[in-house]
Amino acid sequence: MNASEKYVIGVDYGTDSVRSIIVDSANGVEVASAIYYYPRWKDQKYCNPSLNQFRQHPLDYVEGLEETIKRCILQAGPLVAANVKAISVDTTGSSPVAVDKTGTPLALIPGFESNPNAMFVLWKDHTAVDEAAAINRHAKKFDINYLQFVGGIYSSEWFWAKLLHILKEDEEVRKSCYSWVEHCDWIPFLLTGGEDVHEMKRSVCAAGHKALWAPEWGGLPPDDFFTTLDPVLKGFTGRLYTDAYTSDKPAGKLSVEWAGRLGLTTEVVIGVGGFDAHMGAVGGQIEPYHLSKVMGTSTCDMLVAPIPDVEGILVEGICGQVPGSIIPGMMGMEAGQSAFGDAYAWFKNVLAWPLKNILLQSKLADTETLNKLVEETTDKIIPALSRLAEQLTLTEEGELAVDWFNGRRTPDANQVLKGVINGLNLGSDAPKIFRAIAEATCFGAKAIVDRFTEHGVHVKGLIGLGGVARKSPFIMQMMADVINMPIRIHRSEQSCALGAAMFAATVAGLYERVEDAMMAMGQGFDAEYHPNAANTIIYSKRYIQYKKLGSFLEQKV
Repeated sequence: MNASEKYVIGVDYGTDSVRSIIVDSANGVEVASAIYYYPRWKDQKYCNPSLNQFRQHPLDYVEGLEETIKRCILQAGPLVAANVKAISVDTTGSSPVAVDKTGTPLALIPGFESNPNAMFVLWKDHTAVDEAAAINRHAKKFDINYLQFVGGIYSSEWFWAKLLHILKEDEEVRKSCYSWVEHCDWIPFLLTGGEDVHEMKRSVCAAGHKALWAPEWGGLPPDDFFTTLDPVLKGFTGRLYTDAYTSDKPAGKLSVEWAGRLGLTTEVVIGVGGFDAHMGAVGGQIEPYHLSKVMGTSTCDMLVAPIPDVEGILVEGICGQVPGSIIPGMMGMEAGQSAFGDAYAWFKNVLAWPLKNILLQSKLADTETLNKLVEETTDKIIPALSRLAEQLTLTEEGELAVDWFNGRRTPDANQVLKGVINGLNLGSDAPKIFRAIAEATCFGAKAIVDRFTEHGVHVKGLIGLGGVARKSPFIMQMMADVINMPIRIHRSEQSCALGAAMFAATVAGLYERVEDAMMAMGQGFDAEYHPNAANTIIYSKRYIQYKKLGSFLEQKV
């Protein structure tokens, strides 16, 4: 059998949907793909945006996993199915869930089916702000700085803050919760037929960036750290893990049950999971010192560097630096913005309010026609705003926004902060306001680059990945102008799933290193944006205004 007859599956769990692709391991050619939108999430069940509560039911994940892979197999045909060698999975994160001793999420156990606290706590859930603040205060009491590898600030988006919040809020869940598991660790455990949570292979990606795991203190911080934080955490470290694994390692082989459900063989190797942005950076052919920006509802910004180059460097206020978390053998550094595409979606929804709440009540047309009109018009809002905003003359004055609409992730995580739009007047129309919001997200991106540079990690260039990067030339050009750095856009529309496929090929032994898989399976770049010098000068002055406005907002919190 030659290399072209060996296939791998990459599964990418995003915020709204799960995508699966079958890829030829020899060249990265996608031979089948399928997407599944989570039905419960689409209806916003178990969520309360006013409380920043965002939960997802495990059935959305399980049903999506089975349906997308089966649809891919149907597209590709039986010969391809017979030659699938491995599956690797990426997910959002930190998106943990309470499980029993068998590793079963509590929401899949009778009595907890409709309890949001028994479901996955999505990355964007900020209900644990108080718990994160408590962890940050508590960490200062110890001689060892357990926050040193996560930028010095623990976030409400992460593992321990969410666990503490759930245990304190829900007594029934607290009584039944044996362990706490990341989504990216649970799916491989599910596929391999795991029945004992202690045998689950935990990802170094999730463990290091979100759960305070580090080799320097032998794994997780000691039980005393958590027990003295809150007694409800007593003994939890013993129910978690000591070892964590890079994503080029196998989690096991496909179980008999899942082989039957998917139409594959039990010889299929399942890789250790990882976060979507981390595998997306690999799918997007990340290079050392190039900031790989996965731009969707939020952004995750990935940077890799040879470990000796950054020895002794601790970048404050980022989302962690963990050896092997992106590319095994290299230091992986993560940053990001809590709202990026979400900020544009919010403004779109504000403008669409009359359509959804007034037009749909009209008696001038039938319901089907009205729904189609609303859908068509809503879909055109962002493209139209982008086109008109691009035509506006760039000046030092005008509407100015700060992009903290969902708090701030980097630099210096603070989910209490709010966004703002300043300088509004009677001439402030929708394109001007949209332009200010887009500019703010680019300023937020520049603040991340500046933080790396200030701590001695030189960013050489930008790589753009994801929906916003591919669909919005207006915003990408603005980002190049604001940061004064070229940005290359990766060709793949499924960079996260492709990155998972590259890891699958490595796990299967088809490539010795994931870098080899990247070289063979990478799809390259199809666009590049270069800074406009005149615009860069004006943006540099507006960026100073942005920082001053942000500083003012922080003082008022």
